[in-house]
Amino acid sequence: MHELEPYYNWRHLYTAEEDEWSPFHGREHSEFEFSNVIYNYYIHPQWDEFGSRTLYIKQLYADYELNYVILELIGEWNDAVENDVMQLRREVVDPMIAKGICKFILITENVLNYHSGDVEYYEEWQEEISENGGWIVLVNMPEHTQHDFHQARIDRYLYFQEHPAWRSFQPEHFFELVDNQMLRLEESA
Repeated sequence: MHELEPYYNWRHLYTAEEDEWSPFHGREHSEFEFSNVIYNYYIHPQWDEFGSRTLYIKQLYADYELNYVILELIGEWNDAVENDVMQLRREVVDPMIAKGICKFILITENVLNYHSGDVEYYEEWQEEISENGGWIVLVNMPEHTQHDFHQARIDRYLYFQEHPAWRSFQPEHFFELVDNQMLRLEESA
């Protein structure tokens, strides 16, 4: 797991560490000191912690004019024991919503397990951002993890999309791809 880095090819366009509105503003990362772990496995030091012991995050891009953010996650999403969604809401999502973000793209291809808990945080999150036309999209989540989200009926508040080639896009083009898919979904509803 220590070799799985957050996506870095947009760093010339945006870094959360330099974004004064980002919850990760001012964070410093070592390239050599591995200190964060998921269970007994070290993870790459570029991942950011937000209060969970099993789930880490990287803010890849934010556009405050178009009101979207792209976040990448790694680990185990555990609401049953760790209440990860509460930590995610308090430490990452709520500060972003306060800055106008209402469209959340979560790259979840490295989220290996999901353990459900209460759905209230998802429901509140979705209600709060839908007033401004917002949404939460989980991109490339493994099928077995998606199944667990569906079983917990959290898919009422989140959307799943597959974009295997998302890394080949610039962030604004990737956002357009996701946003257009959401617009088509709304039109068909």
